[in-house]
Amino acid sequence: MVSVGVNGCNENRPLAEDQLAPWVQDTLDLIEFANGSVKTQWGAVRAAMGHPKPFGLEYIGLGNEEIYPEFYRNYPHFARAIEAAYPNIKIVTNSGQTSAGAIFDRGWEFAREQGADLVDEHYYNSPEWFLTNNHRYDGYDRTGPKVFLGEYASRGNTFYNALAEASFLTGIERNSDVVDLASYAPLLANVDYVDWTPDLIWFDNDQVYGSTSYYVQKLFADNVGDAVLPSGYSGGSVPGPPDIAGGVGLATWNTQAAYDDVKVTAADGSVLLADDFSAGASAWTPQTGAWSVQDGAYVQTSGATDARTTAGSADWSNYTLEATARKTGGAEGFLVMFGVQDTGNHYWWNLGGWGNTTSAIEKAAGGGKATIATSSHTIETGRTYHLKITVSGRKITTYLDGVKVNDFVDGAVEPLYQVVTRDKRTGDVVLKVVNARATAARATVALDGVRVHRTGTVTSYTAKSLTDTNSLTEPRKAVPVTYPQPGLGTRFEYDFPAYSVTFIRLPG
Repeated sequence: MVSVGVNGCNENRPLAEDQLAPWVQDTLDLIEFANGSVKTQWGAVRAAMGHPKPFGLEYIGLGNEEIYPEFYRNYPHFARAIEAAYPNIKIVTNSGQTSAGAIFDRGWEFAREQGADLVDEHYYNSPEWFLTNNHRYDGYDRTGPKVFLGEYASRGNTFYNALAEASFLTGIERNSDVVDLASYAPLLANVDYVDWTPDLIWFDNDQVYGSTSYYVQKLFADNVGDAVLPSGYSGGSVPGPPDIAGGVGLATWNTQAAYDDVKVTAADGSVLLADDFSAGASAWTPQTGAWSVQDGAYVQTSGATDARTTAGSADWSNYTLEATARKTGGAEGFLVMFGVQDTGNHYWWNLGGWGNTTSAIEKAAGGGKATIATSSHTIETGRTYHLKITVSGRKITTYLDGVKVNDFVDGAVEPLYQVVTRDKRTGDVVLKVVNARATAARATVALDGVRVHRTGTVTSYTAKSLTDTNSLTEPRKAVPVTYPQPGLGTRFEYDFPAYSVTFIRLPG
């Protein structure tokens, strides 16, 4: 990754176009240092440092998570120079810091306009997001830029996180014709100086251990194969979850705000709720905070965290919620609730959360809460915003001032996640299966068109509890086990344990 004169993280102080020439030249010099012969200026420097053989650099990333107009302005200066001097180098651009939304879409649109080779996607989402997004890349355009999934992780280092990431990786491998590269991040963390979690490998001054996610990554890395074999799973279907249903709500977190013109419209066009607060707020039930009608708006004036008020019925489903909102003070933004069943079971769109640094859709269930989709939005004090949330079945779509932000399906956990690959050199076939449910799954495996031995090797990764984590005191609390397994071949039955990652390697 090289800078294009724009900073995607923290304070952005972009370079003007007439300042870019030295930066462009530095980028070309970097490629020459990596790949040039010892007769070139920078290839000679590499040789003098003890590495006469070229490194064989194949990719170069321009920028990191930039979402600014200056990035789109500066990028072409670098890309055109690289294409002219090094046409075999693949150029990587980016789609920001989220897995969906207007900024993400603009990043991909720009990549297509510029003819970029790859788009660097970054996202850190909940385990539930990874479990329900196994088919994310199934519909990606096969003729445009490829995907470099440069940063991803679920939010945690428990075995549940590793299980969810493994389920997602089966989808990535099935779509390896469009997902060119993938790398978990971050990789390393000092237990005595933690800057970010989760992390793959943890250490102190004299010890090191791999997280549960590390062992999932190692399993997939050690068993990549050269070709993805067509595969599918049938039978054992589990009824899908019901449509998202519930009332609506307005809330704030350490913030004061004014809401107005709330309207809930059913899919058939009927109006379930319309409130401009001209006649008070009798339809609403305040639960926490200080709510009152002032100047024709419904305002929350306290500095409380999780100050909420709700309306509607628990059986509402397939509807559109609209409202206007204005922040009048405080540290964050707006919380707009939907699918409200009760205090501990609901969804909300958190705009300007986490100290007004980002936004997300969050799901509360059984007293716990998970982030299921994120976006890069902050909220300005004094500005009036138009908010819109559409709930259709299990699909959630959000709009801010008429621009789509999130488009997400809160789907069900599948009966089994799977992908099958083959190692062309050895002829081995590798089945990679994830069971993310609480019960074992008995399956019949049928391999058509291949020849394999009846005895293979099974690597099974389970844990005593979904919350198990490795640590300095228990570095191998949850690790995979490998053993020979007879009775396999081209057709066999297998019991995949509850909450497990299973790799079956069949020699060819």
